[in-house]
Amino acid sequence: MENVSGLISPFFIDNWFPIPLPFKEGSNMANITRRDALAVGATAATLAAVGPVHAAGGDKIKVGLIGCGGRGGGAIGDSLRADPSIVFHAAGDVFQDRAKRVVAGQKEAFGERVDVGDRVFGGLDAFQKVIDSGANLIILATPPGFRPTHLEAAVKAGKHIFCEKPVAVDAPGIRKVLEVAKLAKEKKLSIVAGTQRRHQQGYIDTIKRIQDGAIGDITALRCSWNNQGIWFNPRQEGDSDIVYQIKNWYHFLWLCGDHITEQHVHNLDVCNWIMGTHPVRAVGIGGRAFRKQGDPNAVGNIYDHFAVEYQYANGVPMYSYCAHLPNISNDVSELAIGTKGQSQVNAYQIKGEKVHGRDPISAYVQEHKDLIQSIKDSKPYEELTTVAHSTMTAILGRMAVYSGEVLSWDDALADDHSTMPADLTLDMKHPISGTPYPTTYHVTRKPKGPKKK
Repeated sequence: MENVSGLISPFFIDNWFPIPLPFKEGSNMANITRRDALAVGATAATLAAVGPVHAAGGDKIKVGLIGCGGRGGGAIGDSLRADPSIVFHAAGDVFQDRAKRVVAGQKEAFGERVDVGDRVFGGLDAFQKVIDSGANLIILATPPGFRPTHLEAAVKAGKHIFCEKPVAVDAPGIRKVLEVAKLAKEKKLSIVAGTQRRHQQGYIDTIKRIQDGAIGDITALRCSWNNQGIWFNPRQEGDSDIVYQIKNWYHFLWLCGDHITEQHVHNLDVCNWIMGTHPVRAVGIGGRAFRKQGDPNAVGNIYDHFAVEYQYANGVPMYSYCAHLPNISNDVSELAIGTKGQSQVNAYQIKGEKVHGRDPISAYVQEHKDLIQSIKDSKPYEELTTVAHSTMTAILGRMAVYSGEVLSWDDALADDHSTMPADLTLDMKHPISGTPYPTTYHVTRKPKGPKKK
């Protein structure tokens, strides 16, 4: 349900595919050799010191995968299909058996290009072991709550990165990611995010036409991601709080950021792309009406529907809808309305006419092609800032709904509430509070200084 044509979405990870597939539906296998192999060289130490890998000799780009659910398995497969110089070098997951399954699946599909050996790691520190393994390109596909910490570690180690969206689940995480993005630029590292629409030729062509004035001045935007819902796993005997929550990460705020952040970020990103900026305020409504009811420690604490009105600095509104509700009509779309007409962006249509035909290659593969080529060409490609802004757009909407307030971007971004448990261990107790509502959820605003005379 990645789009209206039915491609598999990157949010269906971990337990949607009990054994991660070596490749995703909708991938264009005919394009495996679309681009000739270019040799690349640079040891991990050189990479850390100078940034980009440079083309030289017959060296390969060694990829380390962090997070080995269905999305991680899909991402490493897409990377291997994107360029024959890619070698799968190391894998890590909180649950080592998942890492082993991904390695085995990719080995079956790609043979000698999977050269992992004993570099298969488990535990909460598996991410650091992958980073330290000698890989020079890191794929981050863990639950989003871990993303800021993993991004920071990978950038400090001088690694190029493919990271899944979203890149944080709260404002403190976003602030960290924005600082990491600055550091990545200083180190001349390439970072591509899992907002694959930005690498999808139909979207690129359509949005260029919009920005060139094909529908006049933008007067409003609308975007949606509505469908029936997702998996849920029963608790197994012996599962600690943390283990159970990670196995059901999509249902817990500290790991997922709620589905407006984890999933709807794609559509919000398209709207920000069209506008060339992010909204400045939001207000909305939502709730938990049809998800499992009961103890939040058992059923989670996220919503199943949001309706948010955003506003950009120039006054243009953007109407955002996302829901996991039984029998709701599937709607994954973006609409731009202008003074001279409108564009159904997800359908590549402007004023009812098709702008672009079928994409020649899966955008999931193309984003890896773009990343790898930027590394080979020593032309750093930094996509982290834009995805951080789109992630914060989703967080702003969620906070506005949770609090019931008209909330500004600045106040939301300054919020000090971190959702990540302190001193995290797999065996720790971690009781979950109830679902956030306006009577219980409050934004922590910093005191404003005296007004200027």
